Amino acid sequence: MSKIPLNGANTADWKLVWSDEFDKDGLPDKSKWVYEEGFERNQELQYYTKGRIENARAENSVLIIEARREKFKNAKYVPGSEKWNEKDKFSSVTAASITTQGKMDFLYGRIEVRAKLPKGMGVWPAIWMLGINRPQAHWPLCGEIDIMEFVGKEPDKVYATVHYLPQNDSKIKSNGNSLKVESPFDDFHLYALEWSEEKFDFFYDDIKYHSIPLSSFDDAEGGNPFRLPHYLLINLAIGGGWGGPLGDSVLPVRYEIDYVRFFKHKSP
Repeated sequence: MSKIPLNGANTADWKLVWSDEFDKDGLPDKSKWVYEEGFERNQELQYYTKGRIENARAENSVLIIEARREKFKNAKYVPGSEKWNEKDKFSSVTAASITTQGKMDFLYGRIEVRAKLPKGMGVWPAIWMLGINRPQAHWPLCGEIDIMEFVGKEPDKVYATVHYLPQNDSKIKSNGNSLKVESPFDDFHLYALEWSEEKFDFFYDDIKYHSIPLSSFDDAEGGNPFRLPHYLLINLAIGGGWGGPLGDSVLPVRYEIDYVRFFKHKSP
């Protein structure tokens, strides 16, 4: 397995072009981040709140995304609706999902997120990307890059996966791998993606545990989505199809982000 410095990108090869160190206490920097709001996907339990310091805040140079058990009004409630994200007037769990959509796009380079994951049955933190052509190109046409996913029911694994839609096919196709790790919720670890015109490489600390040629996606409907810019999402989901049942005493729980950094290769 390949080795990289544990403190991140080798500055001899990479130039830092964008970052958030979360050095200013309070809500996430609105010049860099926007929020998802509501019940978003996968029939998850949490309601993503917007601009609410209880769920997303910088504190002591760390971004804290906190899931809480509490009653919160569903702004998208529709009386009589049978849709899972509209039928309940209130949520019982709140959390946050922040994204760079409309603020910062990424194409080719190295993305690093140093994070301490939450612990417990039902937690589902992620670091991931979607094409900026969404919603015009609906998911999965826009492509999805999962730099890191973790589910509390599998406390010794982290996942990296890429999803897309092949031509003339109605079924999503995925290319992913997992890495056996030890207690990623006990300390901070580095999750990184190196994205070039040739391939994706995924890292956990100094371990490269998945690599995919970009040409693997040239059969995508509408063209290869991974040759187009993507935006970044960092969220804490609870429950849902993969997250599974929520443990009785899990909440409140915190997902902590030390920094997010984006590098480009230095010119030769």
